[in-house]
Amino acid sequence: MNVKPLARPQAVASSTERTVTILGATGSIGASTVDLLKRERARFRVVALSARRNATALARLARELDARYAVIADPNAYRELKDALAGSGIEAAAGEDAVIEAAERPADWVMAAISGSVGLKPTLAAIERGATVALANKECLVCAGALFMRRAAATGATILPVDSEHNAIFQALGAGRREDVRRIILTASGGPFLKWSREAIAAATPQQALQHPNWSMGPKVTVDSATLMNKGLELIEAHHLFALKSQEIDVLVHPQSVVHGLVEFRDGSVVAQLGAPDMRIPIAHCLAWPQRIAGPSPRLDLARIATLTFEQADLVRFPALALARSALEAGGAAPTILNAADEVAVAEFIAGRIGFPAIASLVEATLAAAAQRGLMAEPASVEAALGVDHVARSLALDLLPEIAAKAS
Repeated sequence: MNVKPLARPQAVASSTERTVTILGATGSIGASTVDLLKRERARFRVVALSARRNATALARLARELDARYAVIADPNAYRELKDALAGSGIEAAAGEDAVIEAAERPADWVMAAISGSVGLKPTLAAIERGATVALANKECLVCAGALFMRRAAATGATILPVDSEHNAIFQALGAGRREDVRRIILTASGGPFLKWSREAIAAATPQQALQHPNWSMGPKVTVDSATLMNKGLELIEAHHLFALKSQEIDVLVHPQSVVHGLVEFRDGSVVAQLGAPDMRIPIAHCLAWPQRIAGPSPRLDLARIATLTFEQADLVRFPALALARSALEAGGAAPTILNAADEVAVAEFIAGRIGFPAIASLVEATLAAAAQRGLMAEPASVEAALGVDHVARSLALDLLPEIAAKAS
């Protein structure tokens, strides 16, 4: 990992002001980041903010944080943003190129929290200028992980993992030398259907899938947690972040969501990172790294929790996890295709057009169809990755009627 997590970096003076850009400021990760910034106004100065289409919320945040540049991705919302920022002195812009420019503007630290494949180009733009990038966009590593890590190494950019599981591994790796690591273990809550039978899961509704027992997340991630695809995508991310093989990355279901990740060393020692299920904890770690800042998250009370349990994931009831590991081991464009098909499938499920089991079925069918068409070559650029993503989505949509008919 190019962050060199086993090093002991020299502490930065607490008086040093860190400049910050948030890509995806109005989403859940962006909101948590903003909350932390408001509590530490003297330590951070906001350079740029971006949002997808909520111009009113973006303008409010830009004013509250005294940002210099505010960008709305949807050009149709530009006039609303411009009017809302009138008289503030904050520069407004709109469109894909403007979001990329926000990433390119000189900020020490960039939160890459734009969800979906649209986050690839802006995140790569921040990496290309050697910034410290707090990575919350899964697609960057799932769709083009080799490319992103290669460019980060070449430019001297630092990638800090924001996902609670990868952030936990990053912290736990500091307990020893990289060459002494035997394996890492990512934990999964198991989602809302952990104890459901296969028959009950087959009849699950979108409303039930969106009721996560521990975390407050967006709909796509919440459904991915219910299928365990989210953990499968994290397997792929961990492979790139920590330069580990598939067999060196394990998954355990841990319903309490207190232990977020573990590292096992060759002497048998296992080091874990624990914390309340609050995304402000890993974000705060990334925001102040290599220092730490005070956080507002609930303190962990192990006496009250009393019991922590762990179990193997059931790949029969949750086949998405096995599909993701197979895609990781296949390599090439397989993870890109997996992710694109999953996005299509989850959207169709949330809209009520396919059942819950059809999510994994559609992903599996799309991977098979892409392999038959010879589409498995590894993307050599962001443009190539986006091209594979586009083709995979088309394949998935073409396969939808067949998958829906089989499931009915």
